[in-house]
Amino acid sequence: MKYIDEFRQRDVAQQLAGAIAQTVDPARHYRLMEFCGGHTHAIFRYGVQDLMPANVEFIHGPGCPVCVLPTGRIDNAIQLVREHEVILCTYADLMRVPASERQSLIKAKAAGGDIRMVYSTQDALNIARDNPDRQVVFFAIGFETTTPPTAVAVKQAQAEGLKNFSVFCNHVLTPAAMQAILNAPEPVQIDGFLGPSHVSSVIGSRPYETFAEQYAKPIVIAGFEPLDVMQSALMLIRQLNAGRRQVENEYSRAVTRDGNSKAQALVAEVLELRPQFEWRGLGLIPDSALRIKPQYAEFDAERRFAMPAIKASDVKGCECPAILRGAKKPQDCKLLGTVCTPENPMGSCMVSSEGACAAYWSYGRVRNHSAGKSPNGLALSN
Repeated sequence: MKYIDEFRQRDVAQQLAGAIAQTVDPARHYRLMEFCGGHTHAIFRYGVQDLMPANVEFIHGPGCPVCVLPTGRIDNAIQLVREHEVILCTYADLMRVPASERQSLIKAKAAGGDIRMVYSTQDALNIARDNPDRQVVFFAIGFETTTPPTAVAVKQAQAEGLKNFSVFCNHVLTPAAMQAILNAPEPVQIDGFLGPSHVSSVIGSRPYETFAEQYAKPIVIAGFEPLDVMQSALMLIRQLNAGRRQVENEYSRAVTRDGNSKAQALVAEVLELRPQFEWRGLGLIPDSALRIKPQYAEFDAERRFAMPAIKASDVKGCECPAILRGAKKPQDCKLLGTVCTPENPMGSCMVSSEGACAAYWSYGRVRNHSAGKSPNGLALSN
């Protein structure tokens, strides 16, 4: 398959591994944060870490929108269903994320709540059209990548005069999270970033330029295939060796410097910055999330239903918050693989298909960490 198979070639991976081995300075340690959960899963699914020299370490970042959503926002959604009897529409990843009092959306659904899994905002709009006597709320979540479809849905609802559709907006922004990680009171040592790919196809690579200069951290926009990750790691290592701190774009087949201007204009028309937003693991971050603009207020669930802020705690012993900011790795959590499994998740990082704990579990790192090897070996094509 074009754009897939050629980025999974075993012989090219071995060539890249050789180039990385020859490029690294044996006297230093390279700590590279992959921002996205998609990168994390590629690293473990294809055994990329095993191809790296011992002094090249991947640090897992917060790039999983389900993982960084604070518990209180899920509590809000459950309240909507219970107290206002709305039809709540959401993506599947969010259904099993733990809420307060050992609840989750799927448990609320099992208890009789009308919560429906959808594949797109268009599905949610169709449900609103089919149920004119019910209020339908779309639980919008995601980084910049998923903001255009939300904006389209709001505009469509306005154009059609839908009075029973609204959006619970939880969209968050990438550059603000990267700044928060480096500005933390006890910052994690990071030498460079593998920047997000799908997000950057919307916002472009330009927004990272000021960040790279201000924090003196190189960034390489990296695709999600294993060869993308390896090539990006090599580009970062070369920058670090040369003392450069620039933004480079490995994912040039989809990302440009300016991004998708049409999508950006659409989002800017419907959504605006929130003064601050709470992230799981990172706390309150200024200008790090979006909300619906006042001119579209009738489609804003937070205005329609007056949803109060809920302060909730994570499960005791769950290390998701520290994992999301790169301070710990999944195997540092005592719950991983014991009481916390995909069937019985204690934290969001085990639930989401982009979560770091889910990656460790799915590709055997929980059971094989002591050996330092993936049970899947190098799962690349010949």
